[in-house]
Amino acid sequence: MPHLTNRAIAPKSRLPGLTTTVPREYVHRAAVSEVLLTSWEQAEPDGFVIRAQWPRCHALFAPDRGYQDPMLLIESVRQIGSLLAHAEFDVPFGHQFLMSDMSVTTEPELLVADAVPTDVEMHTVCRDVVRRAGRLREMRYDVTVLRENGARATASAAFRCMSPDVYLRMRGERPTTTGHTPPPALDPAAVGHAGPRHVVLGEPAPGTRGRWELRVDTAHPTYFDHPVDHIPGMFLLEAARQAAHARTGVPGALLLDMRSEFVRYAELDAPCWIMADPEPYGSSGDLLVRVHGSQRQETVFTARLVLRPRVR
Repeated sequence: MPHLTNRAIAPKSRLPGLTTTVPREYVHRAAVSEVLLTSWEQAEPDGFVIRAQWPRCHALFAPDRGYQDPMLLIESVRQIGSLLAHAEFDVPFGHQFLMSDMSVTTEPELLVADAVPTDVEMHTVCRDVVRRAGRLREMRYDVTVLRENGARATASAAFRCMSPDVYLRMRGERPTTTGHTPPPALDPAAVGHAGPRHVVLGEPAPGTRGRWELRVDTAHPTYFDHPVDHIPGMFLLEAARQAAHARTGVPGALLLDMRSEFVRYAELDAPCWIMADPEPYGSSGDLLVRVHGSQRQETVFTARLVLRPRVR
C-alpha cells in the first residue's frame, strides 16, 4: 500500500482524530460554512485521498425525505479541483478557474442521511495535466467516492486556470452585479423548495413549456458566496436540476447522474434561458432529461440528467 502523506493543515502538536475544514481560500469560498472538504493526503504521484463532510442542515442543500442533497456531492467534486490546484500544483491565489465539464454518477446509498453528518472519502487521480512556463494550465481529475469502505459514486471534471492578467485581457472589466430585473419565481413546489428564495427559474410565459428565464440574484449567500463577474457553474447546474424536476413533474426525484459541459461564460448583464427536454430511458423507471442553457442565441452549457423517483 502506498505511503500516505498527511496534508491536513494543523500544528504538529494537534491531537490525532480531530477534524477541521481545509482553508476556505483553497476551495474558493468566502464563508467557512460553505467548505465541505476536511483534509487531503497524497497516495501516489498524481493520486490523493480527500475527505469531505456533508452537514445535516445546510441552508440550501438540505436533506429531504431521508436523503442528502446530491448537489453536496457535486459541490464537493468542484472543490477538489481548486484545492489540488492551489495546494499541490502551486497555482497562486487570484488565478481564475473555468470548469470545462463535470460528470457525476452515484448510487442512492451514498446519499442516505443518518443521524450524524455524512463523511465520505474521495479517491482522486489527476491526469491530462498541462503546464505552460512551469505553471498549471489545465487538468482533469477522476474521483471515486467511498462511504463506509464501499465505492458508491464516480465523478470526473476538467478545468482551465489563468493568471489575473490573462483573465483581464480576455474578459475586460465586467460587472459583479446585474441590473437585469429577474422574473417572478416558478412555483417553488415544482422544484422541491418551500419558498422562492432558492428558486433559480422564472415563471414561464404562456405556451413556452420547458423554457425558463434564469433568475440571477447576486446577493444569494450560497450561489454567489463572493463577487464574481459571471454566473457560476454551480448555479447553472442547480438550474439544470430544477429544470429537470419541473419538466418531468417529479420534484422529489433523486438526481443520480449528471453530465455537463460548459461552453462559454454566462454573463450577468443579459437574460439566460434554460430549456429542458425529457427523453425515453429504458424500462427501469428512471427519467432522462437533457438541458440546454443559452444566452444571446449562443449555447452556454449543456447537461444530461438522470432522475429516480423516490422509493422511500
